[in-house]
Order: sequence, then C-alpha cells, then structure tokens
Amino acid sequence: MAAVTAGAVKELREKTGAGMMDCKKALSECDGDLTKATEWLRQKGLSKAGAKTGRVTAEGAVGSYIHMGGKLGVLVEVNCETDFVARTEDFQELVKDVAMQIAALNPKYVRREEVPEDVVAKERELYLNQVKESGKPQAAWDKIVSGKMDKYFAEICLLDQPFAKDQAKTVKQMIDEKIAKTGENIQVRRFARFLLGEGIEKKKNDLAAEIAEMTK
Repeated sequence: MAAVTAGAVKELREKTGAGMMDCKKALSECDGDLTKATEWLRQKGLSKAGAKTGRVTAEGAVGSYIHMGGKLGVLVEVNCETDFVARTEDFQELVKDVAMQIAALNPKYVRREEVPEDVVAKERELYLNQVKESGKPQAAWDKIVSGKMDKYFAEICLLDQPFAKDQAKTVKQMIDEKIAKTGENIQVRRFARFLLGEGIEKKKNDLAAEIAEMTK
C-alpha cells in the first residue's frame, strides 16, 4: 500500500472540500490514487461536507443521555443552520448518538484544536523521548511521534474518537455523512458529562464494565 503524504491529503482536500481525516482515509483506501480517492469520497457523500463547515450554525438542539439508573448523565449542544433540520429524525438521532458516545468513551474535548498547547507540547515531548530511547532511526522519529499523537487525540477528542456504533469511522466522519445528507453545516459545540460521585472518595465499583456495554 502506498504511503499517504501530507501533500496528497492537501490536494484532495482542496479538490473535494472534504475533511482532512476523510481525505487521508480515502487515499489510504485507494492506495494513494487521487482520482479513485475523489470518487470514494463522492460515493460516501463526503466530497462537499468540508465546504459547509464555515457556515453559521445558530440552530440545533441540546440533547441528553442518562445511563445506569441515573448514575451517569450527559448534556450536549449540537448546532445546525436551520430549525427545520434541527427537528428532523436524522438530526435528533445524531444528537442522541453523540450524547451516548460521550457517555461511553468520556472525551475531554470536542476537537483537537481545543486541547491546550502546553498539554499537547508535554505529550509530544513524552513520545519523542520514548522514541529516542527506543533506538529507532532519527529519520522516523517525526512520523512515529505523529502517529502516537493521533492515537492520543483519538482518546481525548470527541471528533477523533472511533464512533461507538461503527468503529470503522470516526465521530467526525459520521457527522460529515449527516452534513452531506442534510445539506447543512453541523457542529458539536460543547458538552458536559456527569458521573455520580466523581471526585468524591468512596468505595470503588465497576462502572467501567457497565459503560463498556453501551458500545456493544
């Protein structure tokens, strides 16, 4: 399989308007072939999703999800462009899916751009020190660290996480598919996750096992 270069991702993104991660996946799936990757994005309904991301989203809905008999709860605000789309079944389903995702996988941020710079720098330095000590050739350090940072963001950032109901795609890719279907920009603005007793010292219980069941 051909390596996916940053230049190829940039070219495909400019050509199709699709998101960066979608372009990267398309090129990976199509062995680096730009033409095939363009068609792959078109078939997936993602080729114009990126072009809509700059449009104002002042409508939408605040969704909630309560689990484990009231022991775990999530509030999330998801925005779109019109009240008409906000009231559709597709949009309401998306809001519910996002709330369940947050409950199950506990992201800390919506998107990687929200992670404080000092946190990112500290994490990158940690990975760089690890790869230096591993004995890997210096020419490979940046690529290895970049891969580790992508995995880190996939743990803490909602949009980078594998979608719990279909882990072949990310949450962002799932949202992009809804953007392509509705024809409107859709953005997750903010969320709050509440776990009963969190931060209070008490006898430990196995909440993790119950939360894991939500993703099955």
